[in-house]
Amino acid sequence: MSDAEFSLRERDQRRLIQDKLIRFAVSTGGISVLVALVLLFVYLFFMVIPLFSDASIELKETYSFDIVDKTVAIGVGDHGEAAFTLSNQGKVQFWSLSNPKAQPILSKAIIDGGDVLVHATTVDGWYGVADTKGNITFFQPQFSYRRVDGQSRPAPHIEYYRTNLDFTNLGKALRNFTFTRQKTLTVASFYQDSSVEVRWRNGSELETYQFDQKFPNLEQLVLTPDGQTLYLRTQSELVVAQKDQSRFVIREVVDLSQGKPEHAVKNISLLSGAYSILVTHQDGNVSQWFDVLASGQRTLTYIRNFKLPSELVLLLPDVYRKGFYSFYLNGTIQSYYTTSEELVLFKRLYNKAPQLAAMSNNESFLVSLRDNQLTLAEINNAFPEVSLSSLWQKVWYEGYPEPRYVWQTTPSSDTSEVKFSLVPIAFGTLKAAAFAMLFAIPIAVLGAIYTAYFMSPSMRRLIKPSIELMEALPTVIIGFLAGLWFAPLLERHLAAVMALIIMLPITMLAVGAFWQVLPKKWTGFFNNGWHVIVLMPALILISMFILAQSGNIETLLFAGDVRVFLAERGIDFDQRNALVVGFAMGFAIIPTIFTIAEDAIFSVPKHLSDGSLALGATPWQTLIHVVLLTASPGIFSAIMMGLGRAVGETMIVLMATGNTPIMDWNILEGMRTLSATIAVEMPESSIGSSHYRILFLAALLLLAFTFAVNSLAEWVRQRLREKYRSL
Repeated sequence: MSDAEFSLRERDQRRLIQDKLIRFAVSTGGISVLVALVLLFVYLFFMVIPLFSDASIELKETYSFDIVDKTVAIGVGDHGEAAFTLSNQGKVQFWSLSNPKAQPILSKAIIDGGDVLVHATTVDGWYGVADTKGNITFFQPQFSYRRVDGQSRPAPHIEYYRTNLDFTNLGKALRNFTFTRQKTLTVASFYQDSSVEVRWRNGSELETYQFDQKFPNLEQLVLTPDGQTLYLRTQSELVVAQKDQSRFVIREVVDLSQGKPEHAVKNISLLSGAYSILVTHQDGNVSQWFDVLASGQRTLTYIRNFKLPSELVLLLPDVYRKGFYSFYLNGTIQSYYTTSEELVLFKRLYNKAPQLAAMSNNESFLVSLRDNQLTLAEINNAFPEVSLSSLWQKVWYEGYPEPRYVWQTTPSSDTSEVKFSLVPIAFGTLKAAAFAMLFAIPIAVLGAIYTAYFMSPSMRRLIKPSIELMEALPTVIIGFLAGLWFAPLLERHLAAVMALIIMLPITMLAVGAFWQVLPKKWTGFFNNGWHVIVLMPALILISMFILAQSGNIETLLFAGDVRVFLAERGIDFDQRNALVVGFAMGFAIIPTIFTIAEDAIFSVPKHLSDGSLALGATPWQTLIHVVLLTASPGIFSAIMMGLGRAVGETMIVLMATGNTPIMDWNILEGMRTLSATIAVEMPESSIGSSHYRILFLAALLLLAFTFAVNSLAEWVRQRLREKYRSL
C-alpha cells in the first residue's frame, strides 16, 4: 500500500503558527480587558481621593514693619503680595509683601483725632471708623496692581462710601457701633447712656429707631448683612431683635451658656452667609446656632458644638465657606468645617498665638500680626465641605428644621452652601432598579419558562428573535415614550392602571380555568404551545374595558378623584414617578433576562426531562424539580445581568422621572439616580471642584456596584452549578 499523504501525527507548521497567533490574540484581548477595567478603577480612584485629603498650610514669610500705633484690624490681598493695617488712630497703611520695605507703600488717615471705634463688615470687606461723637467714615481697602518693568506691583487705594446722612447723636457719647451696606446703609449704635439706636437709609431719608429698654452692660452689637436682624449680647445673654417695617422688635432672649456657668460666653461672630452665629465660650468650646422654623415660629436654636482646648485665643470665620480657624496660646492653628463637623487642619504654625488674623477673600492666604510683625501663610483647603459623614450621614444644614440627607449642588442663594449627600441619589438608584426588577423578573422568567418548555418549536422560532430584537431599541426612545406618552396616560387613567395590575393576573387564571372545563373536542383544535393565541385577545379586551371605565372606577372607589383621595391620606403623586420608570425600565431589561434565562432552560439536556417523565412525574413536576434546578445558575445570572443593567440605566430615568433627589418608597413619586445625576450635572460642574470630583465618586460607586453584582452572580452561579451538576 502507498503511504498516506496526510497524517494527524505529522507536524503541520502552518497550523501550529495559526494556533499560536490565535492563542496570543485571545490572551491579549482578555488581558487587555482586565487591564482596562483595573485602569478605569485606578483613574476614578485618583480623581476621588483628593476629596478626603487634609488641608495644608505653609508659612511663607515673617515681615517686620515700622508700625507705630496700636493695630485694630488687618487684611491681605488675594495674591498675597500686599497687606494693610488699620490703627486705633484711624490710619490705614498698606505694606508690600512681594518687595518688603520698612515704610508703607500707602498711608492714609481715615479720621482725625483721638482713639476711634472700628467695625468691619463680614460680607464685602467694608470698614467703618467713628469717633466718640458719632462721625462715621465708611471705606474699603482695595488691592489693585500695575505692571512695572514687566512685573506686577501692588498699587493699593481706598474706596469710600459717600453719604450725606448724619449718624451723630448730640449729647451722647458713642461707645460701640456696627453697620451693613448690603441692601441699604444701616447703622446700629450703642451710647454711653446704655441706649441702643438703629438708623438706616430709606431712599434719601434717614429713619431712626431707639429701643425702649437700656442695655447697661452691653458687650457686642452684631448686625446681619441684610439689616434685618440685630444681635445684642450682654455676657451670656443674647437679645435677638427683628426688623419690622420702621422698628425693631425683640423676638427672643436666649441664654447662650444653656444654664452652665462654666460655659459662659466670651464672644460671638457671624459665620459666612450670616445665617449662623458662632459662640466662643470661656471653656474653649465653640457652638453654632441658627434659626429653625418650628410650628410657624423661628427660634434661634443650638445646633452643634466643637470641643476646643481652653487655650483658645482667637476665632476667625471663613470668608465664603462654612468653616472657621482657631488660634491657641502655643501657636497651634486648627480649622473646622461646621456642616460636616470635621477637623480639616491641625498644625503648630507659630511660636505663640497672634494678636490679629485675617484671610484673603479667596481663602488662599492667611496674614497674622504679632509684635509689629506680619506673618503670611498660604492655605490649601480645596474640599473642606466633603467628608464621609457629610456624604453618608444626616446633616443639619442651615435653614432646615432637622438633620437630613440632601443633594443640592446649586445653592438657592449666594450665602447658602452646596449639599453633597450621596444617600438620596444612591437610594433613588436602588428604588428605580427595585421597581424595574419587580416588573421585569416575573414577566421575563415566566416568559422564558413558557417559551423554552411549553411553546411549540415553530412559535418559539418566531417569538424568541422578536423579544431579543427589543433589546436593540434605544433606551432614549423608551424614555421619550415613557415621559411624554405613558406618564400623561397614567395620570389620566391612574385608577384604571391600578385596577389592571390586579385584574390582568386574575384574567389569566380565569381564562386558564375556563379552558380546562371546555370539551376536549374544542380545545383539541389548538396544539400544545399555541394557547397564547387564546389568552391574548382576552387580555386585550379586559384592558380596553377597564381603561374605558376609568372614570367610573374613580367615582366608585375614590370619590371622583384618585389624586385628591391619595393627597388626603398623605400620599403624593408626581406625573413622572417610579411606576412609570418601573414599566419603562422593566420593558428595557426584559429582553436581557429573557434571553439568558430561556437559553439556560432550553439547554437542559432532554434526557433529564424524558427520564423524569418516564418515571411517572408530571410535566409540572419535571419542570420544577428537574429543569428549573438544572437551569438555576443561568436563571440567576440572567437576573443579575438585568439588575446590573437597571442600576446603570441613564436615559430612561433621566426622561421618565422628575429627577428629584427625595427618599421615599412611594411608587407614585419620582427619584434621582446616580447615573442620571452624572449625565445631567457633569457638563455644568467646574473642573477640579468638589462637585466635579463627587460626580466621579458617583461613577466609582456605580462601577463598584456593578462589579460586585457580577462577581456575586458568578460566585452563586458556580455554587449552583456544582450543586446540581449531578442531575
